[in-house]
Formats: sequence, C-alpha cells, structure tokens
Amino acid sequence: MGLLVVKGKITEQSIRLFEKHGFSETSVQDIVDSLGVTKGTFYYYFSSKEELLMDIHHKYINDLVENQQKILDNQEKDCKTKLTEIVFMLIGHIGEQGASAKVFFREIENLSEDHLAAIIPKRDQFRLNIEQLIREGISGGEFKSDLNASIVALGILGITNWSYQWFKPTGSMSAHEVSGIFVDMILNGIALD
Repeated sequence: MGLLVVKGKITEQSIRLFEKHGFSETSVQDIVDSLGVTKGTFYYYFSSKEELLMDIHHKYINDLVENQQKILDNQEKDCKTKLTEIVFMLIGHIGEQGASAKVFFREIENLSEDHLAAIIPKRDQFRLNIEQLIREGISGGEFKSDLNASIVALGILGITNWSYQWFKPTGSMSAHEVSGIFVDMILNGIALD
C-alpha cells in the first residue's frame, strides 16, 4: 500500500472515531486497533493525535476557502447568485463530508494555541469574504442599504454551519432543497409584506 493511501486510511478512520466518540475519548491505540496497524505506523505519519486533528481541520477549511474563492472570482454572477452558491456549497460540503464537518466544528477546542493560530485566520477570512460580498450587494443595490454586513455574515454562517448537527444527505430533503430554503429566508425573510 502506498504511503498516501495508509495516511488517508488513518485519517478517514480517525474522523469516524472522533465523530462517534469525540477527540478526547479516542486514543491513538483505538485508531490503530481499528485499522489493524501499529502505533509505529501512526507515528510515521503523525507526530501526535493533535497533528492529525490539525490535518483534518486544514483540509476542511482549505476546501471551503478554495471553493468560496472560485465562486467570488466569477465576475459574471451577481451578489445574490454568489451568496446562493456559497450557501449551497456550505450545506453540500456538510452533506458530503458530514463526519469531517462534525469534527471540524465540534473539536476545534482541542487544538493548541499554535494550531489555532493557523486555522482561525482561515475561518475569519471565509467570514470576511461573506461580509465583503454583502457590502458589494449593498453598494450594487442588490441588498437592503441598512444591513449590518458583519451581523448578516455571522447569521448566514450560524444557520449553515449548525446544520452539521442535523442535516442528513439521505434524509427527506437534499442539500439543494435545504440551501434553497435558507437562501429564501436570508434574501426574503419569513414575514408577509
């Protein structure tokens, strides 16, 4: 088996165990026992369990930021369309990578200050990109002029990110349907005029 294949298997199995039992409750021994490998194999790829958690966080946030940037860079789409695509991307990402999403959102508290210093700026950048998109929508007349872009961005992230707790891609609604409800609520509210 190739080196990247083994590292990938360790990561995938760890995500499943962290999702089911939590990071703190899962030992390196639990991980290697579930894979039938030795601790030496684990430590060949990761210096610690926290380094493994950091890798999971890096992959998750880097994928989000990269996909968000592709959406934002498309000059042919208006701000409403970009916002819609970002919401869909967030829900779709949670749907596709539910276990990783849970680990990403739930286990950040287990990262050291040094590791947080590498992750938090990326999370902040994702949020700030949404704020900037909202400001552009306000300037361009697509969104209400009296919006607080910071609070709206936090609200969007709150409703989308929390869906890792309950969204099931095999449930009664698809990621696209859930995203559509969220986007309608964000853009149009829920009250009748």
